[in-house]
This record gives sequence, structure tokens and C-alpha cells, in this order.
Amino acid sequence: MATIRLTAAQATVRWLSQQYVETGEGVLPYFAGVWAIFGHGNVAGLGEALHGARDVMPTWRAHNEQGMAHAAIAFAKQSRRERAMVCTTSIGPGATNMVTAAALAHVNRLPVLFLPGDVYASRRPDPVLQQIEDFGDATVSANDCFRPVSRYFDRITRPEQILDALPRALATMLDPAICGPATLAFCQDVQAEAFDYPEAFFARKVWRIRAPRPDLRELADLVALIKAAKRPLVVAGGGVLYARAEAALADLVYAAGLPLAETQGGKGSLAWDHPLNLGAIGVTGTSAAVAAAEQADLVVGIGTRLQDFTSGSRALFGAPDRKLVQVNVAPHDAHKHGAVSVVGDAKAVVDALAQALDGWRAPDAWTA
Repeated sequence: MATIRLTAAQATVRWLSQQYVETGEGVLPYFAGVWAIFGHGNVAGLGEALHGARDVMPTWRAHNEQGMAHAAIAFAKQSRRERAMVCTTSIGPGATNMVTAAALAHVNRLPVLFLPGDVYASRRPDPVLQQIEDFGDATVSANDCFRPVSRYFDRITRPEQILDALPRALATMLDPAICGPATLAFCQDVQAEAFDYPEAFFARKVWRIRAPRPDLRELADLVALIKAAKRPLVVAGGGVLYARAEAALADLVYAAGLPLAETQGGKGSLAWDHPLNLGAIGVTGTSAAVAAAEQADLVVGIGTRLQDFTSGSRALFGAPDRKLVQVNVAPHDAHKHGAVSVVGDAKAVVDALAQALDGWRAPDAWTA
């Protein structure tokens, strides 16, 4: 087997630069670049590696760790979760400054790869500057703060560990059901350790983002509920945008006479001047959308995680005589608030609904 000798940091950067993804605009590099603030935890390893790969993996120097992580989150959202960025910092405050942003990415299901420097795996020296010396657990470092706000977490203590850790992190970031931030806490001595990596590890790879179709039984339940409803309302969330389902959804609600409201994450799911767009829903919503939600006998959420501002802390959709359906690619969100769940990609569900509801319209009085 052919191998190439690289430091763990060089191998990481080379592998990241060879990851591509199928998007609505064609095949593109998955990582658009790296945000970085360099210090003693990452400058000699990842800093050297990024400088050597600056032609294929651009690096932008930041001045605030939380700010650069928020910029990476904004890029992922604007890219419809089809692309992402990397954030690297030194250990200590440099790393913990990103934790708030990691929590935001976790909450909003947005992919970011965090590569904070970590303590010496060899513990020579020990302690290092800004190392947390836990009295009862010698394995604790500042980066353990990322554990509860990462969809995938690993600590790289050997150079060969990236052979498994990097693909696992990316698979998590590209999975629409569990999408979110991944953290690889990278021990600073390991970053500069050399290893004979298989050349095949660095072959260009093109990833596809899955768009799972709904279970036919769940879809049939949804169709029956819509056809039986007298006052149905659709609530569009960010999942509509991530699935590129806007045009299909606009056609569906217009053909079926279904009024629609948007969550904050779903803003733009329907053109602002579409005749069936009632505007924002929930605590910060429009009076029209809130009134429709209060009167509706069926609410169909599509691609929304139904956070408290959307649901009015459950009050808006919680009436006993009102049915709630949650269409979501993530089972965790599809089952919220006791909803009838339809697990599937938003566009796949909308396309299936358009076919099943062909020729059906909501009562004219409600649509008017």
C-alpha cells in the first residue's frame, strides 16, 4: 500500500481540501475555507499546515473567536447546509470563546467543523499555559466544554486517529437528520507528529446529502388529515430552504388553497407577496398568522423544530381540538409536542403531497 509521510495537521488539511459535495449549484468543495486565530495550541501544527495549503484551502485571520464561528454558522445557513467552514483556535480562552457559537450551531442544526488546539497528549510538558488542572480528572481540558454542544466530538491523541475521526465528523455534518457542529480537539503535540498515511486516504471524494422519502403510512395519515380539515394551516421552517423546496411548496399551497406562515428560520420559504403568505408566526409573528393559527383545526409544520417563539411556548398550537402534524427529516423534531409525525425530506414530502392532493382544495371560506 502506497503511503505518504505527513504531520497529522498536514494530513488533516490535505484531507479536508479533497472533500466535495453535490449542491444545487453543482459539485463544490465542501469546505469554503478556514477561520483562524493562532496561538500556542495550533500555530506550529495547523498553522504550518494551512500556510502550506493556502492555495487550495484559504485561511482568514479573525480577531474574535466567537465572531469567526458565527461567521462560519452564517455561511452554512446561507449555503443551505450544503457547505461549511472550519474554525481553529489555540487552547484555553481561544477555544472556549467559540462554545457559545457552537451551541448556536447545535441548536439550529448548522454544520461547522471546530478544530481547537488541546493539551499535550504526551503530557510533556504538563501543565501547559491555559491548561485546566482538574483535581479529580487528569483527562479534562478546556475543550470538554464542547461535548454537550457538538453533534460529534473526539480528541485526537494519536496522528492515525484522523483516519476515522475526520470521515465520522463529516458524515455527521452532512447528515440532514443529525446535522450540526463537529469538534475535533487536536492535541498540540500530535498536530506536529508525522505518520505514514495511505495515499488513498487523500483521494477526492464527492459526498451526497440524503433526501429520505416519507413512510407511505405516515404520508397517508397526513393526506387524510388535510382532506378532513376545514381550516388547515402550513408552517414553513428552515428545512424548506435546506431541502430547496420553496418552488414546490409555493405550487402546492396555491393549488390547494393552503394559507402559510413562516418561522424565523423559514423566512423566504414563500415570496412575501404570495397571496397565501401570512408572514411570520409565533411570538414575533404577524397578527394575521397568529389569528390563523388560533383558528386552524390542523397545523402542518414543515421543516421546523418548533422552538418556543414559534409555538408561543406551546400555547399557539396546543388546543385540544387542533391537530398538529410535524414533517421533519429529524425524528427528534418530528415527534415534538405530541404531533402526528412524518419523517422525511421536506421537498420529498411536498412533492408527494402535491400528487396526493391533486384536484383537492381547502374550503373557499377559509382560503379567502
